[in-house]
Amino acid sequence: MSEHVSHRIGPIHLAPEVLPRHAWTFLLVAFFSIGLMTFIGVGQTYVLNAHLGVPQEQQGVISSYLIFLTEVVTLLLFLPAGILIDRIGRRSIYALGFVFLGLTYVLYPLAQSVNELYFYRVIYGLGVVAVAGALSTVLVDYPAEHSRGKLVAIIGVLSGLGIVVINQGFGMLPEVLTDAGYSGIAAGRITHFVITALCIMIAGIVMLGLRPGIPIQRKDRPSARELFRGGFAAARNPRIALAYSAAFIARGDQSVNALFLILWGTHAGQALGMETAEAVKHGTMIFVITQLSALVWAPILGPVLDRIDRVTALAICMVLAAIGNIAPLLLADPLSDYGLIFFILLGIGQISVFLSAQSLIGQEAPEKQRGSILGAFNVSGAIGIMLITLAGGYLYDAVDPRAPFVVVGIVNILLFVASALVRWHQGPQLSVPKQPRL
Repeated sequence: MSEHVSHRIGPIHLAPEVLPRHAWTFLLVAFFSIGLMTFIGVGQTYVLNAHLGVPQEQQGVISSYLIFLTEVVTLLLFLPAGILIDRIGRRSIYALGFVFLGLTYVLYPLAQSVNELYFYRVIYGLGVVAVAGALSTVLVDYPAEHSRGKLVAIIGVLSGLGIVVINQGFGMLPEVLTDAGYSGIAAGRITHFVITALCIMIAGIVMLGLRPGIPIQRKDRPSARELFRGGFAAARNPRIALAYSAAFIARGDQSVNALFLILWGTHAGQALGMETAEAVKHGTMIFVITQLSALVWAPILGPVLDRIDRVTALAICMVLAAIGNIAPLLLADPLSDYGLIFFILLGIGQISVFLSAQSLIGQEAPEKQRGSILGAFNVSGAIGIMLITLAGGYLYDAVDPRAPFVVVGIVNILLFVASALVRWHQGPQLSVPKQPRL
């Protein structure tokens, strides 16, 4: 069989040399990737309340500091990680990321003070760099161009489903264990250790099933210096610069939802007299609702991204995200029945920006520099998380729990304007070839 034969799985046409078993493995691993990263929001809320007894009025700032430290690590390491991904391959870096995540979840419930959490967050940051960087790069590598939007949508659906299953399923485990007679601390530790075992299992699947190496021959590899410079130099392309800006808010939006929705719901539950485990469960359910709405929306949006100019799509998605993030100003109680519509709008906006940004950078990134360009893309996301969560933590404690979402909504509006300007000056670029008939 020729090495350039293109395979497919369902409606997804694969890039040359990518076999169906590689793609199926990637779909399985993608299901767990984001969920295992975002579980830190559930676990951290539980540890701050049940293990360390941190006063509620301090938790917003402490949480934002912890995220800020993580993003300093990711900011420093995303580009070097992108170079490693391009130089030694996606598979080993991806697996190593899950090992770091697993180590974090072993250590987190053993912390005796908030200061220890800062150290463990550094380890978590290493895991995020490796997992997020490899996930983004493989997502660019595996599809044929005319199937890119569809695969991005499928990965979005699987990621959303994984977030729901992992955060809701394992987020309920402490309550189940405390009802069975375990202490709150023991329940938290057991839950985290189970998550660790899952991380190690997924690392093994990555090593066994993903395609080894990188999609170009060793003799064609650019130097490390070229890769490092290429990530930011690529921003001379206005569409790549726009994609970097979109990553800034896409990951910032995800972080705000994962942290402040759970925190807001947990504190609202505690104000009603709930025990910590029950309050965390209600807070997690709010976050799960946003992910379920994203799960339903992603397959609707994905095919659209393959049919229209991707800058136009990004502009539309920024409008959806702005609506979703500003609407909670009308919501006083996150646990009220009518809160459902607000969390649905949040989920639709979040996944829309993520999918449109990923589709745009996937179309624009040259193959030989994908790791480094995706590294710069993720650096932009890390900066977004740093700034938005740091400001959001202060605003959450000092102003209102809804304030972090409004900050994101304002940035969404600014990037809608930027998208419109790029679209106006460059016109449509429908570079996606028509899908072949079978």
